[in-house]
Amino acid sequence: MTTPRTPARRSAVARFASPVILLALMWAVQFADAVLPGSFTGFGLRSWDVSGLGGIVLSPLLHASWAHLIANSLPFLVLGCLVAIEGAGRFWLVTAIIAVVGGAGTWLVNAPGTLTVGASVLVFGYFGYVVVRVCAPGRVAHRIGYALIALIVIVLYGTAMFSGVFGVADGVSWQAHLFGAIGGALAVFIGRAPGRRP
Repeated sequence: MTTPRTPARRSAVARFASPVILLALMWAVQFADAVLPGSFTGFGLRSWDVSGLGGIVLSPLLHASWAHLIANSLPFLVLGCLVAIEGAGRFWLVTAIIAVVGGAGTWLVNAPGTLTVGASVLVFGYFGYVVVRVCAPGRVAHRIGYALIALIVIVLYGTAMFSGVFGVADGVSWQAHLFGAIGGALAVFIGRAPGRRP
């Protein structure tokens, strides 16, 4: 016997389906890249190459290896779901802002011809969003809740995020990390009506 879904349950499924779907797409792309001839990473973001600007959209879906994708998957899912708390529409808007700001900053600041791929631009963007969201207009109760979430996120991921910008290994794009986080912070204030209550 099946029980009908309540509106609250349907709403929760709709919210959290978005980051799950996006992560599943990354895994599908990586699987296709592994079994098909050639490599999809060439479609990533190539700095100072106008023909590579499509990488702003594509590069977060592409990964250099399975290990690269696996390393990004859990923080992407956790932080993405924390963004999706505000709804699927908000999640996709925030994701788009992070991709554009993070991609544009990386494209401009990286050395010409540098190829950048990976979802870490979104991971750092979601981190920036969750941490700065406490400053967004809204009810005091929501802001207190967001502050508690931000504190937990900083404890869990703060060291990794800091070292991802200031202590990266060769071949890791601190530019994507930094500008992704900036994009996430900016996204907190974009598209909100004054006094809107999430």
